[in-house]
Amino acid sequence: MKIAFFGAEGKAGAAIVRRLEAAEHEVRGIELGDEPDVQGCDAAVDFTTPAAAPGNVRAALDQGVSCVVGTTGWDPDELGALAAQKGLRLFVAPNFSTGAVLMMRFAREAAAHFPRAEIVELHNEAKKDAPSGTAKTTADLIGGSPAIHSVRLPGLVAHQEVIFGSEGQLLTIRHDTTGRESFADGVLLALQKLPELPPGLTFGLETLIS
Repeated sequence: MKIAFFGAEGKAGAAIVRRLEAAEHEVRGIELGDEPDVQGCDAAVDFTTPAAAPGNVRAALDQGVSCVVGTTGWDPDELGALAAQKGLRLFVAPNFSTGAVLMMRFAREAAAHFPRAEIVELHNEAKKDAPSGTAKTTADLIGGSPAIHSVRLPGLVAHQEVIFGSEGQLLTIRHDTTGRESFADGVLLALQKLPELPPGLTFGLETLIS
C-alpha cells in the first residue's frame, strides 16, 4: 500500500513509519504546508497536531484519499460528513495501542460495579491537548463524569490509569506505553480494515477489535 504520512518526522510518526516500511508499505512523508499533495496514495495517515490535522485531512479527502488519524484535540465530525459525501473513509482513534483499547474496555466493565472512578493520564510534555483523547473517551465509556487528572512531564510516553473506589476496596486498571512503536499495531490494523469500513467517520480502535 502507498501511504502519505503527515507527521513522519515526529517521535510517534518516525516510530510508526519504521514499522510500516518493515511491513512492506511504501511511505511518503508529507511536509506540512498549504497544499499537501497526496495524489496517487492509497491512504493518508496523520500524527501531527490539533491545529494541523483538520487541514491535512481535508486536503487528502479533496484529493480522493481516505485517512487514518491518530491526532487528538479536534472534532472530526465535519470532515467525517465530507468523507461520506465523497464515498471515502475517515478513521480516527484517540489511541492506537491495542493495550490501551483493552484498558478502556475493562474500565467500562468495571464501572458497572463501582460507584466512583477517577482517571489519571500522563504524557510527554510535548503533547498539546489535555486531557488526552484517550482519557476523554474512557470517561465517556464509564459514564458518571469522572474527574480527569492530566500530567505532562519529560520522560513520559503515554500512560493512563482508571481508579475505581467503593467501601473497603479499590480497583486500578492501568496501561503504560513505553515505546511509540506500539501505536503501529493499531495503524496497521486500521489500514488493513480501511477498505471494509463504511464511507464517513469511524471512531475508535475498539470498532476494529472483536
